[in-house]
Amino acid sequence: MMKTLFLQPPSFDGFDGGAGSRYQAKREIRSFWFPTWLAQPAALIDGSRLIDAPPAGIRLDTVLAEAKQRDLCIIHTSTPSFASDVKVARAIKDANPSIKIGFVGAKVAVQPEESLLAGEPIDFVARNEFDFTIKEVAEGRDLAAIDGLSWRNAAGGVVHNPDREILEDMDSLPFVTEVYKRDLRIEDYFIGYLMHPYVSLYTGRGCKSRCTFCLWPQTVGGHRYRVRSPGHVIEEVRLLKSYFPQVRELFFDDDTFTDNLPRAEAIARELGRMGIRWSCNAKANVPRETLKVLADNGLRLLLVGYESGNQQILHNIKKGLRIEVAKKFTRDCRDLGIKIHGTFILGLPGETKETIEETIRYAMEINPHTLQVSLAAPYPGTHLYRQAVENGWLDAAHAEMVDEHGVQIAPLHYPHLSHTEIFDSVEEFYRRFYFRAPKIASIVGEMVTSPQMMKRRLREGVEFFQFLRERHRDRTAA
Repeated sequence: MMKTLFLQPPSFDGFDGGAGSRYQAKREIRSFWFPTWLAQPAALIDGSRLIDAPPAGIRLDTVLAEAKQRDLCIIHTSTPSFASDVKVARAIKDANPSIKIGFVGAKVAVQPEESLLAGEPIDFVARNEFDFTIKEVAEGRDLAAIDGLSWRNAAGGVVHNPDREILEDMDSLPFVTEVYKRDLRIEDYFIGYLMHPYVSLYTGRGCKSRCTFCLWPQTVGGHRYRVRSPGHVIEEVRLLKSYFPQVRELFFDDDTFTDNLPRAEAIARELGRMGIRWSCNAKANVPRETLKVLADNGLRLLLVGYESGNQQILHNIKKGLRIEVAKKFTRDCRDLGIKIHGTFILGLPGETKETIEETIRYAMEINPHTLQVSLAAPYPGTHLYRQAVENGWLDAAHAEMVDEHGVQIAPLHYPHLSHTEIFDSVEEFYRRFYFRAPKIASIVGEMVTSPQMMKRRLREGVEFFQFLRERHRDRTAA
């Protein structure tokens, strides 16, 4: 077995590009997702090591020292960080000329040839689900015989092997918790709406929804929800609990954990017996009876993509959700004591100044506990990207989707709505939602009742205002 290093490279300061992040960018407040997509193949390879540089504050010199001791380096990349990641790969090759370097992630899954041609130090890229593809590389097999691989041959040409069959037996994957314990410090991972420290796991891959903007289902995971058995999930939760007794919350990072309601209820009941506090991603259409089962068994919070308050925009992006259904779902959650972190996206196809106002008013009406406002990001491989290119909504200057500091920009523009108008609307959204007397009172109430929450919200407040200052800098520079 080749001595293998799995790496999320250092890049922009505070950049959350980890192999689990859906929006690779610097956040409004310090946030880092667990690198689960890297931890999974790392768990398959004996003697491997995972370095997640950004949350741990690990610098390039430390990475190079480790890479000198390795035969193989697997780097997770993304569209915003690709150029920076190639520079890291070059530095690794200079430090260890004999090392083989492979890139993984949605970016290279959908642009394998372009990535190899643009990244001279890259020896191969693994497309789609790459767990067992990387395992076979680490076993020393001939690259030409490994499905799911695109690679550079001795003449410098690019070769594309056949696709790898999609993984059906999800229970065949080993527990990522072992890698978390071995290589990560869980206190390095923060998400503003989750209790700290938290740990995230996947209990399945794929999402049956067809949202045109969503990255992972269209590039790596697919549109069929393939799941681990409840018993397999609970076995890992028990292990996690023994390894990390300090964890205050478990987050299930499946694209939509509630896609399979009977299974979600079965897992919830086991978690309830164990006294686990947990959260997950959900679509805003879960029936009240299921919500009650989840709430009665430890569910604290749902991460919900509302996206827009305009029904036509939801149709345009194939969200498959009616606003009245989402409103009822939100009321049910509030009645049952389930908190919601709502996510919204500005700049989607059909957006106007009027629909932005409609979405802001909608968010204030349904009033999730917290929210995140993102800018529509047309990642390569998504239907939104193809739309943007075909209609001239995306120009080359905005294709990387972040600025030189890693902060998200507004990459899309329309004849009736400019980059700047979309970009500025994010700050307006945040200010109007959070700077309301009832919301301020709610936040202050949390802080008064919990010294830990007091410290946390004050830190997040400082980070949020620093973020706004950076946005003002970018707007002025533009």
